Amino acid sequence: MANGPRVGSVSSRPDLPPSNSLELPFCCVEPALAGWLTILRYDPLPFLLGSECAPVVFFTRRDLLGDDLGPPHALWTNPQALRIFARQGPDGRWEYHGGNTRIRSTEEYDQVETYRQLGLLVEEYGLNRTHPAIKKAAQFLFAHQTDEGDFRGIYGGQYSPNYTAGIIELLVKAGFGADRRIERGFRWLLSMRQDDGGWAIPLRTAATISRKRWAEVLQSKTVRPDFSKPSSHLVTGVVLRAFAAHDDYRKSRDARVAGEFISKRFFRADTYVDRKAPEFWEKVSFPFWFTDVVSALDSLSLLGLTKEDPGVQRALAWLVERQVYDGTFKMKLLRDKDKNLNYWVCLAICRIFRRFYGDG
Repeated sequence: MANGPRVGSVSSRPDLPPSNSLELPFCCVEPALAGWLTILRYDPLPFLLGSECAPVVFFTRRDLLGDDLGPPHALWTNPQALRIFARQGPDGRWEYHGGNTRIRSTEEYDQVETYRQLGLLVEEYGLNRTHPAIKKAAQFLFAHQTDEGDFRGIYGGQYSPNYTAGIIELLVKAGFGADRRIERGFRWLLSMRQDDGGWAIPLRTAATISRKRWAEVLQSKTVRPDFSKPSSHLVTGVVLRAFAAHDDYRKSRDARVAGEFISKRFFRADTYVDRKAPEFWEKVSFPFWFTDVVSALDSLSLLGLTKEDPGVQRALAWLVERQVYDGTFKMKLLRDKDKNLNYWVCLAICRIFRRFYGDG
């Protein structure tokens, strides 16, 4: 892997602030470099543009360099995208192979897998609702939307604000933002907020459930939430991704309140047992799945929070500390079977810095 050019005068880790610092390190840079690049220790662009992954290069040029490349239709015939299309079923689903049917039915596992494959097609290949594969996938997922407005089944008969929002996020990005079914989904999400303005898994707020009883409870009568209980940053962070994706909802006061909640939670333990430990903030993936430092900052950068927000400052400084000489960021990568995952995570981080700092 080629070494990337150095951006700043920072040359050793002791010069950088601790992770609890609220200030970013000062870097002396070449005047011609863009504003957001001056915040980083090294220039990540050679690493990204040198990728053999055509979608990474396309989105780097479009989102970081501002090149007008037009629609990403050429990516739709990428060999990997074609392999994903080939595995799609006639009804729009992708089948999940394996799993524990005591926890989820085959149908429920297929809903998870369809959500995952939709994420790859939308986030990495730029597909939208004009493509037949996206139309069919949306049809399959909308078939699992209830009259209340949520997408149900992944947690059996229980409410799932996180998966509901995750599906809405991708459908909005695929061009379904004005669809009345998406509007119903947002209304349901707003109806399920905790009193403190965030979200939690309703089942967790109503009862303490052991791992042994989890499968049993998922198939029981739908449990209403206890809205007086505190929010979960794991769940709130995923829900915010849906709001951040939507041109109108990202401007709402509700999204802003939840965003401020998240900005105060970086690197802290969650309230509930699911991914509770603070180190889960440091475990990242792309397309985004759980709430981590990168996915949360990505949402906050779209919701109107600024780089002056103390929580945002701390999280950005944490990322700067972890940039290494080739321009990448030393992160704990989840779902790392994708050989290009390091490129995608690097690109996601660079998008965040460009939104917060601009081009100078």
